Amino acid sequence: MNSSIRVTWHTHYALIVLAVIYIFNYIDRLLMAILIEPVKAEFGISDTGIGLLSGVTFAVFYTLFGFPLGRLSDRIGPKPVIAACCIAWSFMTMACGLATSFWLLVLARIGVAIGEAGGTAPSVAMISQLYPAKNRSTALSILMLGSSFGAIFGLGFGGWIAQHYGWRSAFLIIGVPGILLGLLLCFTVRAPAVASQAPSSGQVIQDGWAKTMARLMETPSFLWLVLTGASSAIAGYAIGTWSPSFLIRSHGLNLQDAGFLVGVVGGTGATFGTLACGIISDRMARRDAGWQIGVPLLATLVSIPFGLAYFLWPTGILFHLGSTPVPTAFLFYAGFAFFGTWWATPCLGAVTHLFPAARLAQATSIFVMAMTLLGVGVGPLLIGVLSDLFAPVLGTEALRYALASSISMLMLSTVFLGMALPRYRAQILRSAPPIAPPETAVTA
Repeated sequence: MNSSIRVTWHTHYALIVLAVIYIFNYIDRLLMAILIEPVKAEFGISDTGIGLLSGVTFAVFYTLFGFPLGRLSDRIGPKPVIAACCIAWSFMTMACGLATSFWLLVLARIGVAIGEAGGTAPSVAMISQLYPAKNRSTALSILMLGSSFGAIFGLGFGGWIAQHYGWRSAFLIIGVPGILLGLLLCFTVRAPAVASQAPSSGQVIQDGWAKTMARLMETPSFLWLVLTGASSAIAGYAIGTWSPSFLIRSHGLNLQDAGFLVGVVGGTGATFGTLACGIISDRMARRDAGWQIGVPLLATLVSIPFGLAYFLWPTGILFHLGSTPVPTAFLFYAGFAFFGTWWATPCLGAVTHLFPAARLAQATSIFVMAMTLLGVGVGPLLIGVLSDLFAPVLGTEALRYALASSISMLMLSTVFLGMALPRYRAQILRSAPPIAPPETAVTA
């Protein structure tokens, strides 16, 4: 599939621009995590209220607009959709810093969600058009570095700005580069040709959204991949959103130090993990298609004990990085950050192998919508609710045990990946070009 694609320096340049845009997609999305404590203090809201702001509100509007923007991308091409949405979510990030009440902040976050709904799925679709299948997981792993670098700069740099200049300045400063990046994509990147609109391929786009979604969900293994993305994202977003607060409440760190550890140290581990999983998935899948799912399955199993140890290890400072205290428990977070990212890139790569270009942005948008609606929507809210419920008994340690419970979702992910693996492998083998049979001798 797409084996005739020619890769040039224009291809790599487009990937770099898309990856940098994706970094700011995640910076703007994750910035709220490091600003939880000062926002709570200013507006006087509970952990549940923060979960609604950073989770459900964002997820619902992201989901509502994700599939329509994916369909638009399949119709007109991904480039204009990505560029316009990047500019839009960056303006709305700056608007968060101007909010004078909690409800104005909610409205600005809704704007960020709507803009970001047109970022991920069209970017994955564009990369699938730029790179052949044999290199696609590696290319997607470079795109997916956005989540890791987003954590580094969003939590690390955002925490530094908030510590010295206030949380409003963090939103205002970090929103500006996305506007410039949207313009850079629009005017300097060569877009792939839009998929053919011939009846054989155009019918997919002409179908109503419900019929299109039903056809996509009928594809073997796709449902299990979607469920994997949803359950893994519940754990991932819950941990990513609340980890800085966990280090502040349970380990006594300040805002800047917590942001540095989770963002810079944890984000660096996630960066290497994302690159490793893409490269390894491509290499192993060339030997056997099942490794496209087998790699994230094994890595997720490895990540589970690291995550539990991070949350349940007793309080205590092991050493200092400069002036930053490093809790002993945080060493386990580094391992979790490395292996805990291995599900995303191979699963997205698997989706690109299952569908043709005319359906790809829509299929990817369903995967991303499930991640966002349940991950962003349920993950942070669930931990906020559990923390409030545990607080009367556990006090400041309530958040510790609420977060430890989120690891159960990764256990569920391994079950879904196990269900996806044989179905995915069978479909890929069925769609592979047949091997010509050897000529047989004709005997009299």
